[in-house]
Amino acid sequence: MSRFVPDPEVLRLGEALAALRRERGLSQAEAGARLNMTSQGWGLYESGRRPGLFRPDVQRRLTGALDSSPDALALLVSGQTERPTAASDPMGVEGRGRAFEGRSPRRTRIEVLNADLSPWAEPGVVLECEPGLWPRQGQGCVIEMRDGTTRVRLFEQADAQHMHVRGAGGLDQVETIERRLILRTSAVIARLER
Repeated sequence: MSRFVPDPEVLRLGEALAALRRERGLSQAEAGARLNMTSQGWGLYESGRRPGLFRPDVQRRLTGALDSSPDALALLVSGQTERPTAASDPMGVEGRGRAFEGRSPRRTRIEVLNADLSPWAEPGVVLECEPGLWPRQGQGCVIEMRDGTTRVRLFEQADAQHMHVRGAGGLDQVETIERRLILRTSAVIARLER
């Protein structure tokens, strides 16, 4: 029987999240309730047992529930004790806009040209995507690579170094892509059939 061992980087993020929560004087149940999450769900993030804590969108969501920011979380992970100044306060005008950095205000559309994603999306289906939005498991995604190519896939999972997707030659095959080779990922938010 194997035992789950959290990634050390995710474990440090979880410990920093717990420290932020304690600084605010909140229990796991109180913090989780702010996101309609159970105390157990919140605890899984703090213990490094729930994947995704390295994702910027998840960090924004969790730290936002603590009236904090991903910057404060990063400072705790790095061991720095100095907090951001009032100019970068997450409740300030500048801080509020940070949630939208790197996200395009325009949704894009891409047409499926082959049967690699069949039956999820047949050739001719148009996929509407939101650039910068991270996909959920089983959701379609468009991956723009640093070499200029674009891949349309179904998202499986990701860790700090890799993204695992389906659709390279069929849905039964898993493809592993190094995250350093990815320029941008967009979640498919609609399938438009003709």
